[in-house]
Amino acid sequence: MRLPTPLIKGVIKNRYKRFLTDIVLESGEEITAHLMNTGSMKSCWAPEDQVLLSHHPDGKRKLPYSLELIFHQEGWVLVNTGMPNKVVHEALAEGIISELPKLQRITPEQKVGKSRIDFELEDEQGKISYLEVKNVTLKDEKSSTALFPDAISTRGQKHLEELMELKAKGLGAYIFFLISRTDVDSFTPAKEIDPRYAKLLKEAKGKGVEVLAYQVEINPPEIKVKNALPVLL
Repeated sequence: MRLPTPLIKGVIKNRYKRFLTDIVLESGEEITAHLMNTGSMKSCWAPEDQVLLSHHPDGKRKLPYSLELIFHQEGWVLVNTGMPNKVVHEALAEGIISELPKLQRITPEQKVGKSRIDFELEDEQGKISYLEVKNVTLKDEKSSTALFPDAISTRGQKHLEELMELKAKGLGAYIFFLISRTDVDSFTPAKEIDPRYAKLLKEAKGKGVEVLAYQVEINPPEIKVKNALPVLL
Protein backbone atom coordinates (compact mmCIF):
# COMPACT_ATOMS: atom_id res chain seq x y z
CA MET A 1 0.00 0.00 0.00
CA ARG A 2 1.21 3.49 -0.80
CA LEU A 3 0.70 6.53 1.36
CA PRO A 4 -0.39 9.73 -0.39
CA THR A 5 2.56 11.39 -2.09
CA PRO A 6 4.55 13.51 -1.99
CA LEU A 7 5.29 13.02 1.72
CA ILE A 8 6.42 16.15 3.52
CA LYS A 9 9.30 16.00 6.02
CA GLY A 10 9.26 17.69 9.42
CA VAL A 11 9.80 17.26 13.16
CA ILE A 12 7.10 16.96 15.79
CA LYS A 13 6.94 19.40 18.69
CA ASN A 14 3.73 18.49 20.47
CA ARG A 15 0.59 16.37 20.38
CA TYR A 16 -2.59 17.58 22.10
CA LYS A 17 -6.37 17.29 22.07
CA ARG A 18 -5.80 13.78 20.65
CA PHE A 19 -6.06 14.87 17.02
CA LEU A 20 -3.66 17.82 16.82
CA THR A 21 0.12 17.96 16.42
CA ASP A 22 2.49 20.89 16.12
CA ILE A 23 5.08 20.28 13.41
CA VAL A 24 8.04 22.24 12.07
CA LEU A 25 8.43 21.48 8.38
CA GLU A 26 11.80 21.02 6.70
CA SER A 27 11.32 24.49 5.23
CA GLY A 28 11.13 25.98 8.73
CA GLU A 29 7.41 26.67 8.54
CA GLU A 30 5.45 25.79 11.71
CA ILE A 31 2.09 24.14 11.10
CA THR A 32 -0.64 22.24 12.94
CA ALA A 33 -1.30 18.80 11.43
CA HIS A 34 -4.25 16.47 11.90
CA LEU A 35 -3.50 13.13 13.57
CA MET A 36 -5.99 10.35 12.93
CA ASN A 37 -5.29 8.43 16.14
CA THR A 38 -7.41 8.26 19.30
CA GLY A 39 -4.91 6.13 21.23
CA SER A 40 -2.49 7.15 23.94
CA MET A 41 0.47 6.89 21.53
CA LYS A 42 2.72 5.78 24.38
CA SER A 43 6.21 4.92 23.11
CA CYS A 44 5.35 6.30 19.65
CA TRP A 45 6.86 9.76 19.70
CA ALA A 46 9.02 12.32 21.45
CA PRO A 47 9.65 16.00 20.70
CA GLU A 48 12.05 16.45 17.76
CA ASP A 49 11.25 13.05 16.22
CA GLN A 50 11.25 13.06 12.42
CA VAL A 51 7.83 12.79 10.80
CA LEU A 52 6.30 12.38 7.37
CA LEU A 53 3.05 14.11 6.49
CA SER A 54 0.62 13.98 3.61
CA HIS A 55 -0.62 17.29 2.18
CA HIS A 56 -4.19 17.89 1.01
CA PRO A 57 -4.32 21.48 -0.32
CA ASP A 58 -7.76 21.33 -1.93
CA GLY A 59 -9.29 23.78 0.54
CA LYS A 60 -11.90 21.31 1.80
CA ARG A 61 -10.09 20.62 5.07
CA LYS A 62 -9.45 22.92 8.01
CA LEU A 63 -6.01 21.31 8.45
CA PRO A 64 -4.40 20.44 5.09
CA TYR A 65 -1.61 18.32 6.60
CA SER A 66 -2.04 14.81 8.07
CA LEU A 67 0.58 13.05 10.16
CA GLU A 68 1.32 9.61 8.72
CA LEU A 69 4.63 8.29 10.12
CA ILE A 70 6.95 9.05 13.03
CA PHE A 71 10.56 7.86 13.23
CA HIS A 72 10.84 7.07 16.95
CA GLN A 73 14.07 5.73 18.42
CA GLU A 74 15.01 2.91 16.03
CA GLY A 75 12.30 2.80 13.38
CA TRP A 76 9.16 4.08 11.74
CA VAL A 77 5.78 3.93 13.45
CA LEU A 78 2.56 4.11 11.40
CA VAL A 79 0.37 6.47 13.44
CA ASN A 80 -2.50 7.13 11.02
CA THR A 81 -5.08 4.60 12.21
CA GLY A 82 -7.02 4.93 8.96
CA MET A 83 -4.31 2.90 7.21
CA PRO A 84 -3.89 -0.47 9.03
CA ASN A 85 -7.07 -2.11 7.71
CA LYS A 86 -6.10 -1.06 4.19
CA VAL A 87 -2.67 -2.64 4.68
CA VAL A 88 -4.25 -5.88 5.95
CA HIS A 89 -6.85 -5.92 3.16
CA GLU A 90 -4.05 -5.77 0.60
CA ALA A 91 -2.19 -8.61 2.36
CA LEU A 92 -5.36 -10.74 2.38
CA ALA A 93 -5.91 -10.13 -1.34
CA GLU A 94 -2.30 -11.04 -2.12
CA GLY A 95 -2.34 -14.21 0.01
CA ILE A 96 0.59 -13.08 2.17
CA ILE A 97 -0.81 -14.44 5.45
CA SER A 98 0.29 -18.07 5.40
CA GLU A 99 -2.06 -19.24 8.17
CA LEU A 100 -5.08 -18.44 6.00
CA PRO A 101 -6.39 -20.63 3.17
CA LYS A 102 -6.78 -19.28 -0.34
CA LEU A 103 -9.67 -16.83 -0.36
CA GLN A 104 -12.34 -16.24 -2.95
CA ARG A 105 -14.08 -13.39 -1.12
CA ILE A 106 -12.98 -10.64 1.28
CA THR A 107 -15.75 -8.45 2.70
CA PRO A 108 -14.81 -5.59 5.05
CA GLU A 109 -16.85 -4.36 8.02
CA GLN A 110 -19.38 -7.09 8.70
CA LYS A 111 -21.94 -6.84 11.51
CA VAL A 112 -21.77 -9.99 13.64
CA GLY A 113 -23.77 -10.28 16.85
CA LYS A 114 -23.24 -7.09 18.84
CA SER A 115 -19.97 -6.23 17.10
CA ARG A 116 -18.68 -5.18 13.72
CA ILE A 117 -15.82 -7.46 12.63
CA ASP A 118 -13.23 -6.04 10.26
CA PHE A 119 -13.32 -8.80 7.61
CA GLU A 120 -15.59 -11.66 6.61
CA LEU A 121 -13.62 -14.18 4.56
CA GLU A 122 -14.74 -17.03 2.33
CA ASP A 123 -12.21 -19.62 1.21
CA GLU A 124 -12.25 -21.62 -2.02
CA GLN A 125 -14.24 -24.39 -0.32
CA GLY A 126 -16.92 -21.95 0.82
CA LYS A 127 -15.99 -21.89 4.51
CA ILE A 128 -16.69 -18.58 6.23
CA SER A 129 -14.23 -17.02 8.66
CA TYR A 130 -14.02 -13.73 10.50
CA LEU A 131 -10.88 -11.71 11.08
CA GLU A 132 -10.57 -8.78 13.46
CA VAL A 133 -7.60 -6.42 13.07
CA LYS A 134 -5.91 -4.69 15.98
CA ASN A 135 -3.39 -1.96 15.28
CA VAL A 136 -0.36 -2.26 17.57
CA THR A 137 1.97 0.67 18.18
CA LEU A 138 2.89 0.27 21.86
CA LYS A 139 6.38 -0.99 22.67
CA ASP A 140 7.70 -2.33 25.96
CA GLU A 141 10.59 0.03 26.61
CA LYS A 142 12.43 -2.67 28.58
CA SER A 143 12.45 -5.09 25.65
CA SER A 144 11.73 -5.31 21.94
CA THR A 145 8.18 -6.56 22.48
CA ALA A 146 5.04 -5.01 21.01
CA LEU A 147 2.04 -4.68 23.33
CA PHE A 148 -1.72 -4.32 22.93
CA PRO A 149 -3.82 -2.55 24.08
CA ASP A 150 -2.31 0.78 25.17
CA ALA A 151 -5.36 1.52 27.35
CA ILE A 152 -8.23 -0.56 28.75
CA SER A 153 -10.20 -1.73 25.71
CA THR A 154 -13.75 -2.83 26.44
CA ARG A 155 -14.39 -2.84 22.69
CA GLY A 156 -11.43 -5.17 22.17
CA GLN A 157 -12.70 -7.44 24.93
CA LYS A 158 -16.09 -7.63 23.21
CA HIS A 159 -14.45 -8.55 19.92
CA LEU A 160 -12.65 -11.49 21.55
CA GLU A 161 -15.93 -12.70 23.07
CA GLU A 162 -17.61 -12.47 19.66
CA LEU A 163 -14.78 -14.41 17.99
CA MET A 164 -15.09 -17.18 20.57
CA GLU A 165 -18.83 -17.40 19.90
CA LEU A 166 -18.21 -17.58 16.15
CA LYS A 167 -15.67 -20.36 16.63
CA ALA A 168 -18.14 -22.29 18.80
CA LYS A 169 -20.60 -22.13 15.87
CA GLY A 170 -18.07 -23.84 13.59
CA LEU A 171 -16.89 -20.73 11.79
CA GLY A 172 -13.27 -19.65 11.39
CA ALA A 173 -12.11 -16.94 13.78
CA TYR A 174 -8.91 -14.91 13.70
CA ILE A 175 -7.54 -12.04 15.75
CA PHE A 176 -4.85 -10.29 13.72
CA PHE A 177 -2.41 -7.95 15.44
CA LEU A 178 -0.81 -5.66 12.88
CA ILE A 179 2.48 -4.54 14.40
CA SER A 180 2.71 -1.03 12.94
CA ARG A 181 6.30 -0.36 13.90
CA THR A 182 9.62 -1.76 12.73
CA ASP A 183 11.66 -1.90 15.95
CA VAL A 184 10.12 -4.91 17.75
CA ASP A 185 10.54 -8.66 17.40
CA SER A 186 7.62 -10.27 19.31
CA PHE A 187 4.09 -9.57 20.57
CA THR A 188 2.34 -10.04 23.89
CA PRO A 189 -0.88 -8.66 25.39
CA ALA A 190 -0.41 -5.69 27.72
CA LYS A 191 -1.64 -7.47 30.84
CA GLU A 192 -0.50 -4.68 33.16
CA ILE A 193 -2.69 -2.21 31.25
CA ASP A 194 -5.73 -4.42 30.54
CA PRO A 195 -5.53 -7.72 32.47
CA ARG A 196 -9.01 -8.78 31.32
CA TYR A 197 -8.04 -8.42 27.67
CA ALA A 198 -4.92 -10.54 28.25
CA LYS A 199 -7.02 -13.20 30.01
CA LEU A 200 -9.62 -13.23 27.23
CA LEU A 201 -6.95 -13.51 24.54
CA LYS A 202 -5.46 -16.57 26.20
CA GLU A 203 -8.95 -18.04 26.61
CA ALA A 204 -9.76 -17.33 22.96
CA LYS A 205 -6.64 -19.12 21.77
CA GLY A 206 -7.54 -22.10 23.97
CA LYS A 207 -10.95 -22.24 22.31
CA GLY A 208 -9.50 -22.31 18.81
CA VAL A 209 -9.40 -18.63 17.81
CA GLU A 210 -6.26 -18.14 15.72
CA VAL A 211 -4.00 -15.46 17.21
CA LEU A 212 -1.72 -13.91 14.58
CA ALA A 213 0.82 -11.10 14.79
CA TYR A 214 2.43 -9.71 11.64
CA GLN A 215 4.85 -6.82 11.37
CA VAL A 216 4.80 -4.15 8.70
CA GLU A 217 7.68 -3.18 6.46
CA ILE A 218 7.88 0.58 5.99
CA ASN A 219 9.81 2.08 3.08
CA PRO A 220 8.02 5.41 2.62
CA PRO A 221 5.71 5.76 0.86
CA GLU A 222 5.31 1.96 0.72
CA ILE A 223 3.85 0.03 3.66
CA LYS A 224 3.14 -3.68 3.55
CA VAL A 225 2.67 -6.72 5.75
CA LYS A 226 6.03 -8.46 5.92
CA ASN A 227 6.57 -11.22 8.47
CA ALA A 228 4.94 -13.06 11.37
CA LEU A 229 6.16 -12.37 14.89
CA PRO A 230 6.11 -14.77 17.86
CA VAL A 231 3.01 -14.38 20.05
CA LEU A 232 3.79 -14.73 23.76
CA LEU A 233 0.72 -15.46 25.90
